[in-house]
Formats: sequence, structure tokens, C-alpha cells
Amino acid sequence: MSWWRASTSTTPISPYADFVRKVISICSSTTLVLTSKPSIILLKRLVLLFLLPWTVGAQVPVLSDPNSWSMILLPDPQNYVKFSQNQPILDLMTSWIKENAARLNTRLVLCTGDLVDQNLNAHPDGTHGNQTSTQQWQAVSRNFEKLDGTLPYILATGNHDYGMKNSENRYSQFNSYFPAERNAQTAALLLEMAPNESGVPTLENACYEFTPPVGPKLLLFSLEFLPRTEIVAWAKQIASQPRFANHRGVVLTHSFLRSMLKKNERIDTEPYPLSRPTYGQQLWEKLLAPSRNLQFLICGHVADSEGHEGHVGYREDPNAAGKKVAQMLFNAQREGGGWHGNGGDGWLRILEFLPDGKTIQVRTFSPLLAASPLTRHLAWRTESFDSFRIAF
Repeated sequence: MSWWRASTSTTPISPYADFVRKVISICSSTTLVLTSKPSIILLKRLVLLFLLPWTVGAQVPVLSDPNSWSMILLPDPQNYVKFSQNQPILDLMTSWIKENAARLNTRLVLCTGDLVDQNLNAHPDGTHGNQTSTQQWQAVSRNFEKLDGTLPYILATGNHDYGMKNSENRYSQFNSYFPAERNAQTAALLLEMAPNESGVPTLENACYEFTPPVGPKLLLFSLEFLPRTEIVAWAKQIASQPRFANHRGVVLTHSFLRSMLKKNERIDTEPYPLSRPTYGQQLWEKLLAPSRNLQFLICGHVADSEGHEGHVGYREDPNAAGKKVAQMLFNAQREGGGWHGNGGDGWLRILEFLPDGKTIQVRTFSPLLAASPLTRHLAWRTESFDSFRIAF
């Protein structure tokens, strides 16, 4: 049996559906025009090809187990917000998350960072975007606003969320648009914040405790881009507290893993002039590997090609307690036309946490492609690197 199932509704989903069925029935019985069996078979196939876009559209995401719950993962939004014409795609994605929250029992939304493409740019050049930084921050803020008071969301900050355009320094407008008190649903999970480089506690580095409907409690960290040495020590100190010994730790940070095209290697250096940076390999050695309860890391950032394989990565390694640590890269920013394309074809990931408390089913889906009868058959990515299970 497939590990995901489609809606089984038989309600006609096209005004042409009944008509097409009648045509098939007539063609199967009539001898007025088509007298040979091969001709009838050919016509049936042509009619089914006509009907296919609508029938595929009936396959909507549902949980494989009604007792599961889900987390939705949004990849880097930067290329959606830097062009005005791309912003409706992000709007469709966040609207879809809200509208399907009950169907998927969605309890959390995570985003991998690079919320904007330029943090402080008042003069877009039209090639790298036609929106000022203020317009980009307003766009991403507007999209998450529809989730305020409805769903908790946890956002990482990426390299493009700092400096002028690309982490020339550690100044970000993030806290101006996403203060801790903004979304009551997120604030209810918040345990602690660490100071940013300016000494202000913000959600750039934050720790959350989440009690799911089933399974172990989650201890979630959102860590800034290339977290400073003191931030890694802060996270390690919290994760090692006895009260969290039986929690499953989750780390969300922008940069950590390379794509499968580069053997899922952990990033060991990057060309940004930031103070006291901790790269992916160092983060593994200093925070994840010594831990006894951090078991899941989620990142974005990487776009090694315009295809799926250049945007995804996955590996598993044991931590100090011998427990599996799943490390997952998911991005989409060059899909849909490259660096200056549509922003990522609307791809997101549905993480279904099964009631056994040990298994996560990962599925990759595009509400954008699912929205049109002509592209609904492309809305699910079914390759093994895009649909798989994580078993802890």
C-alpha cells in the first residue's frame, strides 16, 4: 500500500466529467461510426487523456494515519518576495497551509530562513528583484500574518536576512517584523531567547517546548545564520538540562548541509565576514554529536542546481547516546526558472508524525502545481529523496 493516500471522493470534479463518461458509454456500444474494437479503445484512451488533469486533481493531501499530526516546512522564501510577480505564489502557499491545517492536523510551521533576498536595499536593480527591502519584509510578514493566532510558526534567519544584501554584518530587520509577542500561538511555546549581536533578545535565537498530540515532547531551537560561539554554548546548556532528557530535540538553522549532489556533506566553511561563526561541521561537533537528545536538524540555504537534487539532502549519524540524528536539507529557490525565476514552484514539505512516536513520513508537495488541472499530476514529488520515512 502506498504510504500516502489520496482523497477517495467520487464527486465529479469537472463539468465535463459526466459528459465524458457518457461519450465512453456511447462509443462502447455504438456501431454507427466506430465499428472496430481498436478504434473504440483508441477513442477511450483519448477521452481519458482529456479527463486526466481533473481526475488527478482529486488526490489531495491527507494523513496516512488519522491519529498522526503534521509539521509543515517552508523552504527559503527569498525569491518569492524579491519580485512582485512572485509574491502571490507565497501567498498561495501560506493560504494553503492555513486552509488545510485541520485536514492534516497541522500543529507547527517551520521556515528555513532567507525570509528576504536583501535586508537593507532601497534601490532594487530589476534583475535581482524589483522590490525594496522594506517591500520584501512587508511581503513575508503579510504572508505569515494569516497564521497569527491560528498556528505557531518558527522561523530561522538566513544570510540574506543580515547586512545590506548578503551578511556583510549581523544586523537584521527580523525583530522589527517578527517580535516575540507577535503570534500568541508561537509565544505560548517560547521558553527562552538569546541576545542577538546587538545584545537584544530576539527570536533569531530561541528555544521552544512543544507537546504534540502523540509522541515525545519536542525541544526546538531556532539558531541564527552561522550561529556565534556563545549561541551554540547557550543551546547546548539548555539541551543538556535534566528536565529535557526525554524530549526529542530539533534544531532549525539556515546553513548546515550540502545537497545530495555534493554527497550530503556538512558545510565546513563559508565566505561571510561574520563574527565567531559556527559552520555546519562545527555545529555537529559542538552541539549535535555530544548531545543525548538532539535528534533532528532541519536546514535550507543550498541550491546546487535548478533541479530537485540540488535542493535536498539527508543523512543520519549517531549522537553521543548512540541515538540517530536525522539531518535534512530542503530548499527550492532555484526551481521554477533559476535564481530569478518564480521563486521555487511552490514546493513545501509535509512532515507527518505518526502515532507510534518514532516515525516521520516526509512528503514533498506543491500547492501551486496542484492548483491547476493542467499541472496537478506534477504536484507530488515521489522520488526516494523526496518521499521517505525517518525512524527514530
